[in-house]
Amino acid sequence: MKTIGVLTSGGDAPGMNAAIRAVVRTACQSGLNVFGIKRGYDGLINNDMQMMDLRSVSDIIDRGGTILFSARSEEFRTQAGIQKAIDVCRMRGIEGLVVIGGDGSFRGAKELSEQAGDIRFIGIPGTIDNDIPCCDYTIGYDTCMNTIMEMVDRIRDTSESHGRCFVVEAMGRYAGHLALNAGISVGATCILVPEVPYDFEEDVIKRLKRFLATGKQHFIIMVAEGVWHVNGSDPKGSCTQMAKEIERLTGIESRAVILGHVQRGGSPTVRDRVIASRMGYMAVNLLMQGQGNRIVAMQNEKLLHFDMHEAAKMTKGLDRELYDVAHIISI
Repeated sequence: MKTIGVLTSGGDAPGMNAAIRAVVRTACQSGLNVFGIKRGYDGLINNDMQMMDLRSVSDIIDRGGTILFSARSEEFRTQAGIQKAIDVCRMRGIEGLVVIGGDGSFRGAKELSEQAGDIRFIGIPGTIDNDIPCCDYTIGYDTCMNTIMEMVDRIRDTSESHGRCFVVEAMGRYAGHLALNAGISVGATCILVPEVPYDFEEDVIKRLKRFLATGKQHFIIMVAEGVWHVNGSDPKGSCTQMAKEIERLTGIESRAVILGHVQRGGSPTVRDRVIASRMGYMAVNLLMQGQGNRIVAMQNEKLLHFDMHEAAKMTKGLDRELYDVAHIISI
């Protein structure tokens, strides 16, 4: 193998730049050519890339986002789009791809690799949602949890000052990992996640009233965004509606806060920088060993790698013990 490419796809996540840096420097030190592909698969289709060297990735390890940019490509979902990407790879001499992103990004790379036959890919899990089934941990997850914690700590200050209840929505798509862990870290009164069904009257209203009776005067309700999809028929299907219902039923002045895309940005934590660097290093070495269609994963604090088909069959649930802990101690 002489030439590889690296791209970021899907939603950005803090630590992606650290992974890019590790891929580029490992490749260069190993005598490989490495192209940085701009804007994910869209850049691959349109031949929007540049040759990278050691200095191309200087001073980026502390930066959020991705220097290669990210975009979703509708054209790449078609056979014609995949063929265009294959043609560009062959024109550029790219024999291996390192794809930093989520499940959708990996599926696209797998189709390209299988259709081409001679182009291998390695996936690096980069998503704040931590929802890749074969991984305990994905790049960006730790930074995002810390960002949520910092933002909600500030919200709690004003909640305490005014004796209010704040309903705070965290990202996570259909996974509740962010909301659960960040909720515990900020002492949320209630934590609602899509993996655990809830009864609004029993699990929110009665709980708030019970704590009001003990003298508690301010509250944080942490909600994972996926809850609204799971409970789509619930009339309280938004932060705003839930806050209104809480105020109506309890008399507690209530506000809604959607943290939104602030959760995606910011300088990555030590954990995200180190794990991203290790994953980038492993990805290049796997390609050099002739391996392909594999996903780099962290399980039980160890870096492993799985065949894409094997990884696709895996499932990942919420830590129910941690959820039970949250329910008991958040009083």
